[in-house]
Amino acid sequence: MTHIIDGNAIAAKKREEIAQEIAENNLAPTLHIILANNLDASAIYVRRKIKACEEVGITPHLHKFDETCDQNEIIDLVETLNNDARAHGIFMQLPAFDHIDDNVVVQSINPDKDVDGLTHINMGRLVASNKNGLVACTPQGVMEILAYEKTDLSGKHAVIVGRSLLFGKPMGQLLLQANCTVTQCHSHTHDLPSITKQADILIVAVGQPEMIKADWVKNGATVIDVGISKNNDCQICGDVDFGNVKNIARAITPVPGGVGPMTVANLLSNTVKAAQKTT
Repeated sequence: MTHIIDGNAIAAKKREEIAQEIAENNLAPTLHIILANNLDASAIYVRRKIKACEEVGITPHLHKFDETCDQNEIIDLVETLNNDARAHGIFMQLPAFDHIDDNVVVQSINPDKDVDGLTHINMGRLVASNKNGLVACTPQGVMEILAYEKTDLSGKHAVIVGRSLLFGKPMGQLLLQANCTVTQCHSHTHDLPSITKQADILIVAVGQPEMIKADWVKNGATVIDVGISKNNDCQICGDVDFGNVKNIARAITPVPGGVGPMTVANLLSNTVKAAQKTT
């Protein structure tokens, strides 16, 4: 019988561990969140992150910019936070307004305070297997889900659909470090279903509602769905046709309630790491 992976439960356990670590080590971590868009979804995500911070003992600070903002205003704020010993983690909610180059802003963040793990220095640390870096939150969360589920990774064929800097590329590096054989697929991949069907571990993050069908999946595969969007019935769903794929997979994450909670939990965890690095 297919196991439905409960990301909420795994994330709740991780948040308890984070709160305990903060209390036992008498830490006072701070997280500075930069919001430079007017998207309802971003506002919801930020509220959740603020609430999660408060629950574990991290002090959140929200810096909201309106549409009239200049990119240099945001970079000036980042530089101020970079030089403030009381500011431990810096995070920019993506995407930013169209006139803001969010990558320029992100790259201006001190890598030791880059709790999203997106600066080139932290990416380089990840490729070099340097344990001093901060790793992107969602790929880190996927690895923790696989560990929690006692998924055997060594020598297994992991197929990632998606190659974004935010998720796909760091995900591939983490799986390589876990001794998987990794295939990275994308929009130019020929005959995608034939490749996904080879996967012992299939991880999908493309933002295409219910794209992965049951006949694209190997019997007994572990399926991790990172996508979130709405289907034709305006229902929240992932990139995987959950209703049918769950009959094929050994284990599968639902959407919502799968990977998403782990992303937030690892933002908190990275903030604690940043506090320990900068104090």
